Amino acid sequence: DGDLAGPVLFCLIFAICLLLAGKVHFGYIYGVALVGTVSLHWFFKLMSDLSVDFVRTASVLGYCLLPLVPVAFLGIAMPLNNSLGYVISAISVLWSAYSASGFFVSMLKLDNVRPLIAYPLAMFYSVFVLMAVFKD
Repeated sequence: DGDLAGPVLFCLIFAICLLLAGKVHFGYIYGVALVGTVSLHWFFKLMSDLSVDFVRTASVLGYCLLPLVPVAFLGIAMPLNNSLGYVISAISVLWSAYSASGFFVSMLKLDNVRPLIAYPLAMFYSVFVLMAVFKD
């Protein structure tokens, strides 16, 4: 089922953590989330014969944003523009992309295409991590 309460809450918490770190990116977060969700929805729709609901796509993408929230939270206490920050950010992006690709592979009933689905998801989540790691 498509549930958007959790994803919106995760985006809001992510944005508040960035705000506490001195980065005002509310518009960027919601803009990237909207454009990325629409793009990935059409991408998945073209890959599968099954009909994919937009709300379900947004729900999966939003819930898999959760590993990026601790990265933004860490950015409040310490600068992430160093080796440790890059490693933590990379792990969280890989975790998010791996989780979301598993959901989409099972939802679309596709076989042997997980890396093909995980790559654009990793690019999508990388944009959010870039907002958390680097200053304006």
